[in-house]
Amino acid sequence: MYFPKKASTAMAEGDLLIADGSGAVTVATSTSEAHIGVLRKAITASDSDYASNTLVPVEVPLESYVVWRVETNSTAASSLIGTYIDLTDQNTANEAASAKDALLVVGVPSSSEVDVVINSLANNYNAEDSRYTDA
Repeated sequence: MYFPKKASTAMAEGDLLIADGSGAVTVATSTSEAHIGVLRKAITASDSDYASNTLVPVEVPLESYVVWRVETNSTAASSLIGTYIDLTDQNTANEAASAKDALLVVGVPSSSEVDVVINSLANNYNAEDSRYTDA
């Protein structure tokens, strides 16, 4: 997958990435959550696009790479790209909520739709014993 990178930020190939809240990805920190994936291309200050939000290759650790287009319950913005959101119901995304992190937004084709990858493994994770369970 490709995500816009945070402008003017050096990143190494293999860095774990998070959404920066502005529609771009940046490096994870020790306190970050909802990791997006692993950067597959180094970003250096000498790159011609260093100061731009150009797309960078990101390896997303999901078993299924199916992208779904779903309606949203309010106005969608490009700042949603790279963020996790919840569901309103079986076919509507709730971009204002992220308690379950059910969907990873990978695109915003219009103000009423988002392109998402279903984050099904997140809801099967049992934090108490640190392993995936059969839900």
